[in-house]
Amino acid sequence: MKNLLSAAVIGLGIAATGQAAAEPLKIGMITTLSGGGAGLGMDTRDGFMLAIKQAGNKDIEVITEDDGQKPELAVQIADKMIQSDQVDILTGIVWSNLLMAVAPSAVAQGKFYVSTNAAPAALAGEKCNPLYFNAAYQNDNLHEAMGEYANKDYKKMFIMAPNYPAGKDSLTGFKRYYKGEVAAEVYTQVGQTDYAAEIAQIRASGADGVFIFLPGGMGIAFMKQYSQSGVKTPVMGPGFSFSQDVLPAIGDAALGVKNSGQWAKDLDNEANKKFVPAFQAEYGRLPSIYAVQAYDAAQLILSAAAKADVKDTEAFRAELLKADIQSPRGKFKFNTNQHPIQDIYVAEVIKEDGVLTNKIIAPVFTDHGDAYAKDCKM
Repeated sequence: MKNLLSAAVIGLGIAATGQAAAEPLKIGMITTLSGGGAGLGMDTRDGFMLAIKQAGNKDIEVITEDDGQKPELAVQIADKMIQSDQVDILTGIVWSNLLMAVAPSAVAQGKFYVSTNAAPAALAGEKCNPLYFNAAYQNDNLHEAMGEYANKDYKKMFIMAPNYPAGKDSLTGFKRYYKGEVAAEVYTQVGQTDYAAEIAQIRASGADGVFIFLPGGMGIAFMKQYSQSGVKTPVMGPGFSFSQDVLPAIGDAALGVKNSGQWAKDLDNEANKKFVPAFQAEYGRLPSIYAVQAYDAAQLILSAAAKADVKDTEAFRAELLKADIQSPRGKFKFNTNQHPIQDIYVAEVIKEDGVLTNKIIAPVFTDHGDAYAKDCKM
């Protein structure tokens, strides 16, 4: 296993209230830094580290390793981080199948897990845990927003996602709010790059709209092939299928696509006005939704660490629950299952100063939680 950011120790001291940790807070970041999902993991890492740098904490140690989008490797890394590196908190996993392989074991060993992205239904409902927090959403949420939005103009939708937990959650979420006819519900292989068969199905389906959840390299491949196919049925999807990290690779084929998210770079609040230029200045590119979620995950950890020792589990959890942060997405608070309650918007891919990006066009949900909180018995 290659340690890509070993023991990154940043800045000044934790803001104290008399309860600063006696030892550095150790955070283990497991994320995807190679292969087709590398862009997602890079934005996760960079958003997280921007918040750490801005806070200037010498008492925070971040150890980062590449999971290669492989569950078995993620498990090995997590075991090493817990047993050898003795981390206090784990974070950073992008993919729900990897998270399901890591998080239950981590919390069973008394470690906090703060998710920067992956948010499978199981961990929001019956398998919720006091040590598991999600700083992003619940997997269904952004898809629910597109289902609601599609009701405006579309009577018959073709819906498609990869065959893994987040893919199943995505189409479940879309169908929860969409009231029209589903022409076809198709599950592709994870990591698939050839979509000729699926595009032929779309062409023959009679659908008047297409909803896809294909993150990372999968979405890039599909959108390029779809554009070349000549099929004109409009495509829509969640924000992470059209996030800033993949838009340059998709190119003009993404123009005009509607997509949902709890954040966009033009969101009008003070925290966002500071975050976007700070990320650009640090990394030379616009941030994506993955970067924002990781930035907020780091902010949550920092806010708790300023007031409680992570070794005092109940006190640290209580501070995390307060969600005492200024998020670039605006309003942010935790539901009873420790997943966000937040606003969700629809954006459109545009070209601004020659750069593809997203512009918010309408709110869809206000103070939106998830369907599984009722099943969480914490």
